[in-house]
Amino acid sequence: MFGQTTLGSASVSSSASRVFRYEVVGLRQNAETDRNKFDIRRSGSVFITVPYSRMNEEMQRINRLGGKIINISPLSAIEN
Repeated sequence: MFGQTTLGSASVSSSASRVFRYEVVGLRQNAETDRNKFDIRRSGSVFITVPYSRMNEEMQRINRLGGKIINISPLSAIEN
């Protein structure tokens, strides 16, 4: 069936538990970020923690906000 693998549920849970940290610079305040309860500093780095399943959406959002991803690093279960 579509979407199923023969690897079992262990592979699904391992990808679901992977988390990454983006280091982003250059975010700017705009109409989308005005909905946040905090201002975005234009200078300095911002760290965003993202689950593996949302990496693509988060990259697109960062680009819309004018940011540049300068580093992506995996987080271990201990760091979460």
